[in-house]
Amino acid sequence: MISIIVEVSKYLLLFFMLMFTWDVFRALGASSPEVRARRIGGQIALMMFFNCVGYFVLYIQTLDVVIIGIFVCVVIYLIITQLLFHIFYSRASFILVNVMSMLLSIGFLIQTRFDTGNAVKQIIIAAAATIISMFIPVIIRKWKGLQNFGIPCAIIGILLIGAVFAFAKVYSGGKLSVEIGGISFQFSEFVKITFVLFIAGMLKDITTFGQVMKVTVLAGIHVIILVISTDLGAALIYFMAYIVMVCVATHKLRYTFLGVGGMAVSAYAAYRLFSHVRVRVSVWRDPFQDYQGMGYQIVQGLFSICAGGWFGTGLMNGSPESIPLVTEDFIFAGICEEMGILFGICLIALCMGLYLVIVNIAMKLGNNFYKLIALGLGTEYAFQVFLTIGGQTKFIPLTGVTLPLVSYGGSSVMCTIFMLAIVQGLYVLRKDEDIQEEEAYEEEIQREQQLRTEQRKPKSGTGEFDTDDMERRIEEETEKSLYW
Repeated sequence: MISIIVEVSKYLLLFFMLMFTWDVFRALGASSPEVRARRIGGQIALMMFFNCVGYFVLYIQTLDVVIIGIFVCVVIYLIITQLLFHIFYSRASFILVNVMSMLLSIGFLIQTRFDTGNAVKQIIIAAAATIISMFIPVIIRKWKGLQNFGIPCAIIGILLIGAVFAFAKVYSGGKLSVEIGGISFQFSEFVKITFVLFIAGMLKDITTFGQVMKVTVLAGIHVIILVISTDLGAALIYFMAYIVMVCVATHKLRYTFLGVGGMAVSAYAAYRLFSHVRVRVSVWRDPFQDYQGMGYQIVQGLFSICAGGWFGTGLMNGSPESIPLVTEDFIFAGICEEMGILFGICLIALCMGLYLVIVNIAMKLGNNFYKLIALGLGTEYAFQVFLTIGGQTKFIPLTGVTLPLVSYGGSSVMCTIFMLAIVQGLYVLRKDEDIQEEEAYEEEIQREQQLRTEQRKPKSGTGEFDTDDMERRIEEETEKSLYW
């Protein structure tokens, strides 16, 4: 009986995921706010059904009461998140809220399948980050001086990743995080935000060649420190954000070509200088040549993706735990094995849907500083998804970055929630500006109507009417005579 339930559940989970993803894209193209609101309500229902089925399947196979507690916590988190945004930010982008919540739900479910302890930690971190993030849109709306902190943000970012280089222990071939009070902090995740703020602040008004060179030098210091620390995934993410933001700010494609050329030269230099990079490139080219050694992780990941087929083996019916660091670096492969390749395709589409929402918000922002922030954060998110899934499918060499909101990792989840909160703040700010413009337009119309009414009144002391009033009376008398 249990095997039948598990078999049916994988199709139900795929159906809910497919419908949710389809609803997101339909909501993006909705012609009216009413249609979009209906789509958003449907997304919340699909999300709840998805969680109910997923945790029910996990529970009947393990009979672990902790799973019920996790399910209750997830539902409470989703409901409170919706309530907070509806109460405090009624003009927020609820498509953005729903996609974030769905990605977190997938992450919570798959983490519960592997380790309930990690799932509990992930939920606590996500809840804390969400509560903190509720203050970020207020800061964006009220603190207009943020755009003057370009260079301070650059200094803060360099100091943070410099601290990782100086004090971090080597883990998986690179210096990635610093341990403070028994808790690991991956500062490169948080520097993503300061990095974007510094570039946007310096290029918001001045885009001369000299200003671009200043930005390039400061951005280069960030990237060089990360390369020396062999945190190549973060270095690539920063570099892509830099290229996109400079190109958008200057409207000059030659900077893009120069940036791509510089990235190619830097990649070749890193290949020659660091054995860690050469090993990853060698494993990418032929992971089977050292199957029991360095190629074991990528080979097991490929086996895992293929073993699931189109529809997956069902939750807890596969063996993705055979992949080293599956909950962090190879979560996509684990999802594909038990939920299917079709589910994985929907997950990719959902991530790209989130990116399209961010780009759509950015393109409608009139302020150049805010537009650059939204595009920079969106680029970092999208490129991180590309690096993660591309590395696990052997499309590109493995970089070891996490899948945002899905993989296990407190710093990654917290930073991504903060990034989306900043985008929400920009969206709310744009909505406020639209409402102010509408109110100003309505006031202008009322003033014009009042002026016309005053012009039609008789002139004081003479009993005479102005020209417009006389013409109106002539027209009225003419109509009466015609219909007599």
